[in-house]
Amino acid sequence: MPSPQQQTRTWLTDFVIKLNLCPFASKVLDEDSVRIAVCSSANQQEMVQQVLAELDLLVQSDEKNLSTSLLVFDQALADFYDYLDFADWAHDLLLEAGLEGVVQIATFHPQYLFAGVAEDDVSHYSNRSPYPMLHFIREQQLTEAIAFHPDPEGIPDVNIKHLQSLGLAKVLSLLHKTTQ
Repeated sequence: MPSPQQQTRTWLTDFVIKLNLCPFASKVLDEDSVRIAVCSSANQQEMVQQVLAELDLLVQSDEKNLSTSLLVFDQALADFYDYLDFADWAHDLLLEAGLEGVVQIATFHPQYLFAGVAEDDVSHYSNRSPYPMLHFIREQQLTEAIAFHPDPEGIPDVNIKHLQSLGLAKVLSLLHKTTQ
């Protein structure tokens, strides 16, 4: 079975990029400036340490070498609501580290659910991933990328319409292929 890093990279290329769910992902993947780190601990303290280490590595690295980081949790946070609590905690750590406005965190999970949306709605798959993960994004780079996009606010709606046009069965098939 492929490693969590390999599965995550396949998910990025064969799902996120192939479906154009993030119009900015292809560039950083092509530039090889995406880090995929794996936290294989279920110990809360070790998970927090890994979050802090990723934040530190991202802000200490040259953005040309490391523009974004995905922290994959392959042994923890399987419950979506536990994951959301941890993601909130990670955001609090980001604030305590003085990184508000420098780094933001995007969330992805195998059971991702948007609040107020039916559980079987295909829109959830825009944020579903092979593993629970936190995506650390440099805000300056995101601001620069968004400046060249014709409708950055419309990206979520475009994604939802695209996923709906494919249908749940096709989306599930594509996502399943990324975890093989």
